[in-house]
Amino acid sequence: MEDFDCDDFEKTLKVIVVGNGNVGKTSMTTRYAKGKYTGTYKKTIGVDFMEKTVELRDLGESINLMIWDTAGQEEFDALTSRYYKGAGAVIYVFSTVDRASFEDLPKWKRKVEEECGQICSVLVQNKIDLIDDAAMSRDEVEDMTDFLNMRLYRSCVQDNINVGEGWSFSKLLQLQIA
Repeated sequence: MEDFDCDDFEKTLKVIVVGNGNVGKTSMTTRYAKGKYTGTYKKTIGVDFMEKTVELRDLGESINLMIWDTAGQEEFDALTSRYYKGAGAVIYVFSTVDRASFEDLPKWKRKVEEECGQICSVLVQNKIDLIDDAAMSRDEVEDMTDFLNMRLYRSCVQDNINVGEGWSFSKLLQLQIA
């Protein structure tokens, strides 16, 4: 029997993207993985899956991200939590203009931790272009970030702000490897 060298296998990280419905998870993952933005809302049923290979310049290697965009509606709760298993990282997303998506963040964290334990995580406040209509104050966001013990990134998928290579997926990789 031939010995296998572990270095021959691709390095892969399963990243789940969670949060309430209509906060921009699908738009965010599609913009990041495929460079596309449609602007139309399409409810995710269960989970969508995308892949992207990212070059880690500091380490001189690449990693394959398996990005799992999960449904945010309660009717899919039992279905989507099964997809959390095996995740090495999670991105929690809430909308600047959706108070419930913000208040539900601790619930999402509990659900992920029930399936995955403590994994590398970041928090993304999406739709920052609508900051004038924000449903929560900056202080509330900072308090939630402290409470959840996560790093916060602000983005606007529509305007492609903080969604490119320097965005949360790359930041998450840096945290995961550190």
